[in-house]
Amino acid sequence: MNPFSRWFSLSALVWLTSCGTEAVPGGGGDAARQALVAKIDSIVSAPIAAGKVVGASIAVVKGRDTIAVRGFGKANVELDVPTPPRASYEIGSVTKQFTGAAIMQLVEQGKLSLDDDFTKYVPYNTQGRKVTVRQLLDHTSGMKGYTEIAEFRQLGPFRLAADTLLKIVSKKPFDFEPGEEEIYNNTAFFLAGLVIEKVSGQSYEEYVQKNLFDKAGMREAHYCSEVKIHKGKATGYDSDSAGPVLKGPLSHVWPYAAGSLCASALDLVAWNEALHQKGLILGAEAYREFITPSKLNDGTTIGYAKGIAVYDRLGRRALHHGGGINGFLSQNTYFPDDSLSVVVLFNTAGPAGPDDAAEAIAEAVLGKAPDISKPVDGDLARFGGSYAGKGRGQATELTFAVAGNVLTVKGGGGPAADSARTLTYLGNNTFAREYTRYIFAEAGGKVTGVRIDAGYASNKLARR
Repeated sequence: MNPFSRWFSLSALVWLTSCGTEAVPGGGGDAARQALVAKIDSIVSAPIAAGKVVGASIAVVKGRDTIAVRGFGKANVELDVPTPPRASYEIGSVTKQFTGAAIMQLVEQGKLSLDDDFTKYVPYNTQGRKVTVRQLLDHTSGMKGYTEIAEFRQLGPFRLAADTLLKIVSKKPFDFEPGEEEIYNNTAFFLAGLVIEKVSGQSYEEYVQKNLFDKAGMREAHYCSEVKIHKGKATGYDSDSAGPVLKGPLSHVWPYAAGSLCASALDLVAWNEALHQKGLILGAEAYREFITPSKLNDGTTIGYAKGIAVYDRLGRRALHHGGGINGFLSQNTYFPDDSLSVVVLFNTAGPAGPDDAAEAIAEAVLGKAPDISKPVDGDLARFGGSYAGKGRGQATELTFAVAGNVLTVKGGGGPAADSARTLTYLGNNTFAREYTRYIFAEAGGKVTGVRIDAGYASNKLARR
């Protein structure tokens, strides 16, 4: 796995010192509680036992009930150090919701508007286009993402001036006109960090520490560094065909406001509570704007707001984001109607994802998602064929075919690109696979295209 591709995705405690774990009291005579904690344990332990993950930390908190706070595996393999519950990790693109919240604080203070052209604050060649602050935060700017350009591979390990990168990426053509599509974009969040610095008069690091971390009571949170020592920070590992290896070099000049924050699992629970429950980060109006999903130019509502994904999970409202960076993968999911935080942090960028673990944990706590599938109406063959359009860093092509009485899809990149994945029909020409929706468009009685709606992306493919 290329970690760049994922950037940027407490009640009383009892110490179980033999395994470096924390858990809530009350499990002694409660068989259901013990079974739930054991289930969570098995979910996170499985990829570690399989050699896919070196270490992990989790926090599962529902209201005032701390269900599980625990470290698994090793924080450092070379020194055989068990993972403590409050280990800090590089959280990659989970950083984006902090950047979005910081922008909304400045909006709340009247220091900028979401509809401002961001070049009012930061010089950048937009090639004659207006790109708003809002479009930086919802991945609809259309500008080239720097993690998708070849030059970044050479710059990554080195501490250079920020404008070194911006001079390169600003010369690249836009992928689409602002507001036309949603394609995940780290350049936009890099620029949003510069807007925060210009408007606030503070460095991004200083701003988030004072106005976000301190307000939320995030004890271990900090701006990551490849050179500074932070007590309790887990060592990160990448993966090759033989298993975990030391993570590749990356200067934190570059992930910046798109992916350079570090935190523990309990820090992210504290953040969820401060942001979503207690109103400590944003006032009511600014918070509503922060979590309101954006719209494309054609009025299509996307599954993303201002640095945070807002599409449902397990059939319930969810506010969430994943992250991936050299050596680390992360998932922070909050279910507002249940006051449930599920945070899973891995110190290994590899084949096992914390989003899958978080999903399984949430299901163990909340129950399975309702079945929303519907019987197919009409001839499935009308959807078959090849569709092509834009994608993240490269063109996207999908091939749909009928197998038996189901529609399958191939392509789209990733390890499963060459395999046929079965889709579930939801009605209204809409199919699903996990959380990706495929919404087919018709004109003149014929299927003409498909829109891929994956929360982190909303783009259109035309039938070939």
